[in-house]
Amino acid sequence: MSLEYLAINFGIGAILALSLNIEVGFTGIPQFGRVMAVLVGALAAGGLMSRIAAVLLGLPWGVEYAENSARYASAMSTVLATSPLMAITLLIITLILAIALGAIIGYAAAFPALRLREAYLGITLLSFGEILRSILYNYTPLIGGTKGLSIPDVFRFAQGFRSQTAIAFILLITIVMLIISERINRSPLGRAMKAVRDSEIAAEVYGKDIGTIRAYALTIGSAMASVAGALYALFTQTIYAYQFSRYEFTFLPWAYIMLGGVGNNIGVVLGALLFSSARMFIVMYKYEISTVIPIDPVWLEYLLTGLVIVMVTMFRPKGLLPEKPAFTLPRRVIEEISERVKSSE
Repeated sequence: MSLEYLAINFGIGAILALSLNIEVGFTGIPQFGRVMAVLVGALAAGGLMSRIAAVLLGLPWGVEYAENSARYASAMSTVLATSPLMAITLLIITLILAIALGAIIGYAAAFPALRLREAYLGITLLSFGEILRSILYNYTPLIGGTKGLSIPDVFRFAQGFRSQTAIAFILLITIVMLIISERINRSPLGRAMKAVRDSEIAAEVYGKDIGTIRAYALTIGSAMASVAGALYALFTQTIYAYQFSRYEFTFLPWAYIMLGGVGNNIGVVLGALLFSSARMFIVMYKYEISTVIPIDPVWLEYLLTGLVIVMVTMFRPKGLLPEKPAFTLPRRVIEEISERVKSSE
């Protein structure tokens, strides 16, 4: 159970941190509204995929489904347990919807990014996330409002290996996201993002469109974070607006990238792994810890997050694995050119 807890927290957290790294680490956008894209991904799983499944199986999909989702989701899960093809199809549909909706919400967030900078943009993005969370919490037809919504289990076909199958799939998606992030890092787009981050004036002098590059970063980052939200909702089989807290789905990813190394994808994943391991340790040994420290272990995780951010800022501002330069040519070719220049001199 402890390893499952670690794997889920690490997989979801690493995807969120990688998405945040594209916006913050590569482009320098103060993204404090990460929960907005996560909610959109969860909405794709709960609000859309579950209703598509209901339509396919001839069940109510409107307001009645939102009010009685537990009963209908249980009936659909029973059918999916004997129909792996339908379950996998719904899983793929969920990911496609999550990517599309996440990209749309990220592109929409790019418009204030053209006019606002630094703290003002960060507060605006944070506000957008809170507005969406409040809407989903108070408007029942979408995801059940205050009661939340149950989601049919697309991993039920694995029978007794349901959790293992879901975790393996989440970790596979995490690897895919890491590969995509690394490809972006080494691409002309990635270098343009870093040019904007380091000096917008210099980037404009070299003919880079700042608004377009910011829009690319927000669109890609939000699409990735939306996938994380969808996977989390599918694993828990439920969606409830306030289960997606600012702490877990915005500030923890910030802690991951600060600990691992802003701008370094491998470092970001390492930060997610270390933090997830620490959280698992606190959960597993909270009773033993309570006999040693004079505070409730529930608050120890929050203290750990704040302490890590402060310590990293003070003593290791570039993280455990600082960002490495991304060369336009392989290092071997660069060394050969350098040797030729030296020999010609």
